[in-house]
Amino acid sequence: MLSVSQPPAQNQLQQDTELCFCCFTRPSMTGNLVLCPDVFNLLRYSLFYNRLKNIEENEGGLDKFSKSYKTFGVNQFVDGGVYCKEWAPGAEAVFLTGDFNGWNPFSHPYKKMEYGKWELFIPPGEDGYPPVPHGSKLKRKHPSPKRLKSLRIYESHVGIASPEGKVASYKNFTYNVLPRIKDLGYNCVQLMAIMEHAYYASFGYQVTSFFAASSRYGTPDDLKEMIDVAHSMGITVLLDVVHSHASKNSEDGLNKFDGTDSCFFHSGPKGTHQLWDSRLFDYANWEVLRFLLSNLRMWIEDYHFDGFRFDGVTSMLYHHHGIGTGFSGDYNEYFGLHVDEDALCYLMLANHMIKFLHPECITIAEDVSGMPALCRPVAEGGGGFDYRLAMAIPDKWIQIIKELKDEDWNMGNIVHTLTNRRYEEKYIAYAESHDQALVGDKTLAFRLMDAEMYTNMSVLSPLTPVIDRGIQLHKMIRLITHALGGESYLNFMGNEFGHPEWLDFPRKGNNESYHYARRQFNLTEDHLLRYRFLNAFDRDMNKLEERFGWLASPPAFVSEKHESNKVIAFERAGLIFIFNFHPYQSYVDYRVGIETPGKYKILLDSDAAEYGGHQRLDHSTEHFSEEYPHNYRPNSLMQSNSQTTFSQHPRRCHKHHIEVYIPSRVAIVLQNMDIPK
Repeated sequence: MLSVSQPPAQNQLQQDTELCFCCFTRPSMTGNLVLCPDVFNLLRYSLFYNRLKNIEENEGGLDKFSKSYKTFGVNQFVDGGVYCKEWAPGAEAVFLTGDFNGWNPFSHPYKKMEYGKWELFIPPGEDGYPPVPHGSKLKRKHPSPKRLKSLRIYESHVGIASPEGKVASYKNFTYNVLPRIKDLGYNCVQLMAIMEHAYYASFGYQVTSFFAASSRYGTPDDLKEMIDVAHSMGITVLLDVVHSHASKNSEDGLNKFDGTDSCFFHSGPKGTHQLWDSRLFDYANWEVLRFLLSNLRMWIEDYHFDGFRFDGVTSMLYHHHGIGTGFSGDYNEYFGLHVDEDALCYLMLANHMIKFLHPECITIAEDVSGMPALCRPVAEGGGGFDYRLAMAIPDKWIQIIKELKDEDWNMGNIVHTLTNRRYEEKYIAYAESHDQALVGDKTLAFRLMDAEMYTNMSVLSPLTPVIDRGIQLHKMIRLITHALGGESYLNFMGNEFGHPEWLDFPRKGNNESYHYARRQFNLTEDHLLRYRFLNAFDRDMNKLEERFGWLASPPAFVSEKHESNKVIAFERAGLIFIFNFHPYQSYVDYRVGIETPGKYKILLDSDAAEYGGHQRLDHSTEHFSEEYPHNYRPNSLMQSNSQTTFSQHPRRCHKHHIEVYIPSRVAIVLQNMDIPK
């Protein structure tokens, strides 16, 4: 039995509200009294608790309820018999058809049960073989990795994971892409478009069969093998799960499953997303909860996924689905009748179930609204997610590159965007994802270098100002996002090396071409192309995080964001990060404030030759701290001559020491060598 903390009784809540109404209300901007957020959280938890209690009392517990995928659908008994069960309350009759019965539409009718359910049992054949053959033979060999503290996510799509213009396979991903992910230092892969979808160009977001792995990449066993091999490499595997909507297809999808426009969805206009042209679930419906919760559990227990990235959470949270709505952070935007409390309750139930039955699993919310407490435990009245996507960060980088000259970049605004997150809620930082790679948008590399990527990325051609600027800023943007922007980091496949083309799936508009539905990993293996520089930097950036774990460390202390100098400096995980975004100004006498005194050396330098830099820094140089307060830090960083040692002057620098050299468009990371590893 699952146990949760019981909320105050309803009459007690009502009594408290009547006795101390002022504690639960506050004046709005219009002068009217509105309920405080704490009361809404209490009411949300009360709804969650009552729904969970009903499941416990009527279904034998959430454990049994969420195992319904083993009794609903088509399942095979040990003796070979097949048991089928469906919920179709509006249907007049239900039949099973397939190649096992020659596609006879009427030979195997279901029997009607209570509450809109239908069942069918097909006994085993005389020889004991099942009447509906099933070929799953793969057995799990490797356990899931332990729960990661620092999450470095490689967002992936199996079908485009090949330089060839075709639909790539699970096998290809297993043997060609997973080793690459491991080498790049990513410890988690997030798989898109796995749930079966009829329309390939939907990127997997128009799901037609929720319990089926997409067959266009291979068999279910191929997918299970892929996940098992990933686990053998210590890579966590997340599923991009789509429970925010469903394809409107009625022939091969859930739409009109029982002949009505409702069943799993709201009826009428409420059940259709006007922008996505898809169906919207009725999260208050008992059987919808059974369907969705069982779906999550099936992916965990049958395929051994290690968690989920929930797509379209903003659409779920609000009746307006975020359409035409901006979010400023005002609490009135998150609490009120415009919030779909049933959808939020479902998310709380989902996270509660996952954390109780599989505490090692990870859940991520794709929410652009900034709903408070979405990543706090359910017991606190929160949504229960582990992470949320920091969706404002990529938008900020796009806005800066599109609208501002390099001289006008605002350091304070960059820092604010990277650090503006809710206290004690974990964020996944990313400079760009699949959204920016799609046709109609542009990746950072494309925005920075544009058409010159096709002509000037060879080391045999001159390094033009456009390519030079693009390569240097690409590295700096990704590093500062990685180190300052959150508690996890995400990258979409190919973007790490500045993939030169957009992503466009075959469709009528491009003559069904697969030319842009691929990832040209081979570009990084050509030593005559500059893509290898970006690839190497991304790998070493991840490897450095693996060593020092800044993503799992407390938020950074930003000691400097200098507007005219275009310099940002901060400390995190015992490292010092210094960024000079100035397009042409280098600084030879630059003082940087630090917390811990000692001798520092460069660990990562974006200006190094192996990263396509200009080699302006000497990595053998030792940088010594001086007991001189600067930018609210008790010490500052100096640079020593090679013959001077820190032991000679443990508190103050030698009078011949010079200050830190920071070349233009360069990022450096320094380590205190006096602190034991």
